[in-house]
Amino acid sequence: MLRIRGDIHISIFIYLKFFFFRCDNSYAKYNNKTNNIDGTTNFVHGFPNACISLGLIDQRVPVLGVIYNPFLDHLYTGVRGGGSYLHTRLHPEPQRLPLAPVAARPLPSLAGALIAVEWGSDRGPDAIRRKANSFSRLAGAPPHGVMAHTLRSVGSAALNFGLVAQGAADLYWFIGCWPWDVCCFDILGRYAGIVILQEAGGFVTGSKDVLHDGIVTEAILTGRRYLAIRGVAETPEESSIEAQKRIAREFYDTVEDIPLDE
Repeated sequence: MLRIRGDIHISIFIYLKFFFFRCDNSYAKYNNKTNNIDGTTNFVHGFPNACISLGLIDQRVPVLGVIYNPFLDHLYTGVRGGGSYLHTRLHPEPQRLPLAPVAARPLPSLAGALIAVEWGSDRGPDAIRRKANSFSRLAGAPPHGVMAHTLRSVGSAALNFGLVAQGAADLYWFIGCWPWDVCCFDILGRYAGIVILQEAGGFVTGSKDVLHDGIVTEAILTGRRYLAIRGVAETPEESSIEAQKRIAREFYDTVEDIPLDE
């Protein structure tokens, strides 16, 4: 077993002792998802954005997630109803996410947003053309683009979810990742990322065609298309979730539809 830190080593031992450990895509009342290394290409190249992630699903709902980057010693944790936190050696006490209060973070439009994107594993001509066109529309100046502040490619689905929960990224869009990459995100990489983000006030949805209401259904969990939006300050004109829904609509009006590789 990977030794993260003394206390985390014990926690993972307890977690594995009391729950049947599974690495497949089936469901049980309690089902664990693990991603031994998320950001494999980064890991192989020694680029310090790789992590391990674990997520727990209770009756098909992600309820707990853990994401740990051993290179930077960043540990994200989240429990449904209990908040999400960033643990680092620089801060003796866990920091509640998001690091900046949601009330202080409006998001008027995609213009000015920092958006995390990934090229993914499908590099076929059609997929790469659609992704390049989408990235160009996000980053380009009007009238052909929305001129987002910048695009970033971190190389790890789980860490992207953590960064959105943290407030370091405004959005994360990816097509083709698997459920175990994002559970920590409700909390991790499919299940890890979802818990952490939602407990930080974030919003998770699926493809352009699903209902963007902030409810992560099983169809979204297994759909392999994810759009994550950080917590947004409410205004007199719209609530936080209304702002997130508006951003989701603006985003999907901007990018192209990209078929999934099987």
